[in-house]
Amino acid sequence: MHIQINGRPILSQPGDGLILCRSTSADADALAEFNAHIHSDFGFDKPDQRVAAWTRDLLSRPHPTFHPDDCTLVVEASSGKIVSSMNLISQTWAYEGIPFGVGRPELVGTLPDYRKRGLVRLQFEEIHRWSAARGELVQGITGIPFYYKLFGYEMGLELNAGRMGYEAHLPTLKEGEAEPFNLRPATVDDIPFLMSVYARACERHLITCVRDESVWRYDLSGQSEENVDRLEFRIIQRPDGEPVGYLAHHWYDWLWGLSARHYELKPGISWLEVTPAVARYLWKTGGEYAKRNNRTEARTSYGFWFGSEHPSYDLFRSRLPLVRNQYAWYIRVPDLPAFVRAITPALERHIAGSAIPGHTGEIKISFYRSGLYLKLEKGRLVSIEPWMPSHEDQGQAAFPDLTFLQLVFGFRTIDQLEQSYADCSCRDDGQRVLLSTLFPKKASAVMMVN
Repeated sequence: MHIQINGRPILSQPGDGLILCRSTSADADALAEFNAHIHSDFGFDKPDQRVAAWTRDLLSRPHPTFHPDDCTLVVEASSGKIVSSMNLISQTWAYEGIPFGVGRPELVGTLPDYRKRGLVRLQFEEIHRWSAARGELVQGITGIPFYYKLFGYEMGLELNAGRMGYEAHLPTLKEGEAEPFNLRPATVDDIPFLMSVYARACERHLITCVRDESVWRYDLSGQSEENVDRLEFRIIQRPDGEPVGYLAHHWYDWLWGLSARHYELKPGISWLEVTPAVARYLWKTGGEYAKRNNRTEARTSYGFWFGSEHPSYDLFRSRLPLVRNQYAWYIRVPDLPAFVRAITPALERHIAGSAIPGHTGEIKISFYRSGLYLKLEKGRLVSIEPWMPSHEDQGQAAFPDLTFLQLVFGFRTIDQLEQSYADCSCRDDGQRVLLSTLFPKKASAVMMVN
């Protein structure tokens, strides 16, 4: 029988009158209030009700991958008050179409008076056990700079890059000219179209999120109106109703304007033809949101936040002069050989389509305190094993700490890593070509499950 406190299953008792337990649906309101204060950008005393709504949705509404007990809570034994918490949102991502399980820790926070007691580390250890039990090869989290490196994560996958333009850069219609495309709210009836267009868009990227019908349905109809992560999906269509693509943006504006997070077109449709209408829509809708929210700040911009690469960027280069530099996902891969084995078909395709097809050879990659051994025969990866560097055998390449993950997830090239880390090296041109071929730099776009 599980020991409980206030109906919550107890996981451990770390001391100091605190207990680590799992959440239940009955925690929805208390945890929503906790997270609204902890994760408010406006200050602890000004709770963000959008974050509260996200938390409440996770614990009280049907979700495609999350369950009400997928939060860890550190509570006071005497009062049951929550003093620290996080959660795990499971999902499936893909490496060039090869699916793998991912655990996404989120909403990590501790009350100020309880910080620096190891409570977050304690919860990460528990969350990592849950993720491993679910067969998830990777964990990924978005968050503040540096912090999650303390728990075995590396900033190794691109996040939130984009471009922005100002009102003066908007393309205008000629006098008397009708808008060639309009945008309407997407409904669950549009899910087959959304899935089809999204699948085609994934072909441009290295890492993507696998989104089945349940995920799309949740995004379109499963979240509460004030959920901070809720996106408004729009179907882009011709005046006769023919759908040509979709756009997604937050339901709220930023101080400077409205940005879109996703924009894709079906095959055979010209980006040059559609994108001006999308820009005009963002500017117009941003003005409506500002008016609705009684904004007094001057609205200046519209944004295309579609990652580091997108077809619209080159077509709209002069109309999107402000570059929003990419941030990064924190990535954790507890068993790197297992992950590399999982994506082996893609790596072998890289070899087959490169300047070294049918390559036979081996490489020992040092991480200084551990390493990885790869052996190829006629272009096939026949051995992927852990390897330990030594004074006598330091391998042919070296990547300090967890920086190799930046190469694996297409975030940086070997040259870029060597420029940033003096102890990163590849000692042989042939081995450099091999690693660069196996793990090329390539844009990713993860439309995550929230």
